[in-house]
Amino acid sequence: MSEKRAVRRSILVVALGFMAQSLSACVSTPPPAPEQMSRTQVETAPADLQLLCANAVAKSSGVDSAKILPISSSKIDSKTYQVELDAGGKKTSCLVDTDGAVKSVEPI
Repeated sequence: MSEKRAVRRSILVVALGFMAQSLSACVSTPPPAPEQMSRTQVETAPADLQLLCANAVAKSSGVDSAKILPISSSKIDSKTYQVELDAGGKKTSCLVDTDGAVKSVEPI
């Protein structure tokens, strides 16, 4: 009979362990403050500047502009943005300023 008790006790301990683990998974942590979120740390290029880059890439690569998609963009300094584009499967980087002047178009 003591063997049965030992087995029952083991099962009970394991079940309580699983239950405690399940309950601890339900505890949530508060979200980080907005200034600590990575999304708020990067300023993306406005849509019109991304389109200017897409047109510049289309001209320089000969790829149909409908097949050129902006992948990402970021602000380099107060007047310059870098836009990365996919030109029909080829990655391209474009630098454009806030006045709409395309500074460079280079393959990545």
